[in-house]
Amino acid sequence: MTTTTDTTQPLVHAVNVTKAFHGNEVLKGIDMDVRKGEVVCLLGPSGSGKTTFLRCINQLETIDGGRIWVDGDLMGFDDRGGTLHHLTDRQVAAQRRDIGMVFQRFNLFPHMTAIQNVMEAPIQVKGGRKSQVKERALELLGSVGLADKCQAYPAQLSGGQQQRVAIARALAMEPKLMLFDEPTSALDPELVGEVLRVMRDLAKNGMTMIVVTHEMGFAREVADRVVFMDGGVVVEQGPPSEVIDNPQHQRTKTFLSRMRQEEQH
Repeated sequence: MTTTTDTTQPLVHAVNVTKAFHGNEVLKGIDMDVRKGEVVCLLGPSGSGKTTFLRCINQLETIDGGRIWVDGDLMGFDDRGGTLHHLTDRQVAAQRRDIGMVFQRFNLFPHMTAIQNVMEAPIQVKGGRKSQVKERALELLGSVGLADKCQAYPAQLSGGQQQRVAIARALAMEPKLMLFDEPTSALDPELVGEVLRVMRDLAKNGMTMIVVTHEMGFAREVADRVVFMDGGVVVEQGPPSEVIDNPQHQRTKTFLSRMRQEEQH
């Protein structure tokens, strides 16, 4: 597989992406480009297709139509003269190594300490030397404020701490792209800030990120672009100052009004 080095090309290039489950069309032709170093926040009501789109980028779901490229690689398929052929599971796994994903639930291995969780994939998937991987894992846990919790098991950590370990674990694979699927939705309100701080630091350091979130303050502060999805389509997109503060579409206005009411409560 060849990878482009043309920095003018978007890191993520999605064209007319469709996906259906049991006849229910969840994505109805999504077009989206994400440049290297850009932070894009996906907003929208439940069922609008945001999470499904993330999962399609990372090949956790196979698209029904359209195409997705990440850093010049056509995800999940080989294009042979205009005809698409599915990649093997091994080839898909190789593509997925370059993409980090953080889920709503932390999905840590409960029988492993924080540092073991972070070290597992670089050793097992990339074949890294244990001493070097451990050094890097300690750095990453330090960067998310958990250097003192490296020997703690997930059950001994708060939800916010577990999610920060999950972020460190994703970063340990040195991804080109980070996908966040509502990473704070399962957390108690007082723990949300510590995870958002880590994500802000990632953005400042130039990590390309696509974030599904309901955190309006985070989107307004950190996103280069906000994309509002509803009913499997992109309704509108633009800088946060436009989409959040001055939405043009009635569906966007209704959604944001409801979000503001929930925040006040």
